[in-house]
Amino acid sequence: MKTIQNILALLLASASIQIVAAQEVDLFKTVDSTKQKEYVEATFKSTHLINGHSIETTKAGLLDFRISHRFGLLNSGSYNAFGLDNATERLGLDYGITNNIGIGIGRSTFLKQMDGFLKVKLLRQSTGPNASPISITGLASVIIKTLKDSDPSLKYTTSDKTSYAYQLIIARKFSSSTSVQLMPTIVHYNIVPLANDPNDLYSLGIGARQKISKRLSITAEYYYQFNQFSGYYNSVAVGVDIETGGHVFQLHFTNSTGLTENTFITQTSGKWGNGDIHFGFNISRVFKIKKQKLSL
Repeated sequence: MKTIQNILALLLASASIQIVAAQEVDLFKTVDSTKQKEYVEATFKSTHLINGHSIETTKAGLLDFRISHRFGLLNSGSYNAFGLDNATERLGLDYGITNNIGIGIGRSTFLKQMDGFLKVKLLRQSTGPNASPISITGLASVIIKTLKDSDPSLKYTTSDKTSYAYQLIIARKFSSSTSVQLMPTIVHYNIVPLANDPNDLYSLGIGARQKISKRLSITAEYYYQFNQFSGYYNSVAVGVDIETGGHVFQLHFTNSTGLTENTFITQTSGKWGNGDIHFGFNISRVFKIKKQKLSL
């Protein structure tokens, strides 16, 4: 009988251990299942980096009024006040249809261009269940040159003066201070300068933001062209962002004159090493047009 009691006690002890172990496993499973996915916010402060776009889209119901302004070349000499006598400007309006979809239009003095774009968030960096280490945004833009033809006999149509840009913006926020993005880009021209020039130009951009203080950041941007029109160079830009409440003010230096994708990526005529550098500034002011609905 004592032997049977010992066996029963051993079995009960073993069963108790198994139950406790099972409860511990179930408890951990319960904790894991209740963990929520959290999205990374503010990879970049603004929807634009310097010349080009950032990973961010305009929030739903917000209208972003943007002024992009750059002066002439610094190496143009004192006669031109080191570029201050000349300027290129773009006025733009960006609007958030949803938190993930934005649209925008703009008018640039360079080549008297009109442009419009659609921007969609495809993937967001997150932590938790099914986490994503990166964010991806798609951009499609159309640019129309409205400058009158130097030779009226050529009779170019609006379609001839139209070009398109398609871009994937792939970004990661490494810390609260450091963010980096890659921008593989295709620019398509309906009409090219020379017969042997390609209609499709391919490039890869890289951009970065390093936060220095609560309201001050350093930004940089570079586009490497895999094929290009003769006589043009890769675009380089360095800026300082100052956040002041409802708007972001940026001072920057770049070798690009144009302010649209086709001009600063594929038509940068200035060479940074020769001092062909423009000083400029960008201003962003956001207005609330439509109240955002609270999600339950």
